Amino acid sequence: MAQLTVDPTTWLADHGDSLYRYAMLRVRSEPLAEDMVQETLLAAWQSFAQFSGQSSVKTWLIGIMKHKIIDHFRKHSHETESLDDFDDTDELLAHSFDADGHWKINLINWGTPDKSVSDEQFWQVFHRCLARLPQNMADLFILRTVDGLSSEECCKVLAIETTNQLCVALSRTRLKLRQCLEIQWFDQG
Repeated sequence: MAQLTVDPTTWLADHGDSLYRYAMLRVRSEPLAEDMVQETLLAAWQSFAQFSGQSSVKTWLIGIMKHKIIDHFRKHSHETESLDDFDDTDELLAHSFDADGHWKINLINWGTPDKSVSDEQFWQVFHRCLARLPQNMADLFILRTVDGLSSEECCKVLAIETTNQLCVALSRTRLKLRQCLEIQWFDQG
């Protein structure tokens, strides 16, 4: 195998911004995101001998960070409120659906969602809406929808007892996020 020509002293300059953005989306705290970048770089430096070069350094570093963030969520899941503690969602559900489970409200035209996804302003609104969610709901959304963890993995990381609780919490989270996006973004036209 050829000698790897990767210089760990350039990792922060080469990949620090990407790592920081990755962490900020998930932990929504500047100091915590900075800590995650430092912990990731330290862990990568300590395990550099095991880096095989089968992926790019950036991909490898983000993989390490993903595990650091999951460990953080797992460690702090007991410190946040239970997903069952947010009864205001029940009120939102009652106003949104009729007795047969059909939407009571008129759905707005979201236009071309693909255009919104490529719009920088949309992402700013999305991050604001995500920040308005209770911490555990935002963590659940990020882990399940953005990072693609399985339901079972999310239950383990966030100390949720059953997948039914997870499904209910995820539905409530998506409903709250949808409501915020409708008000803050899609209803602006």
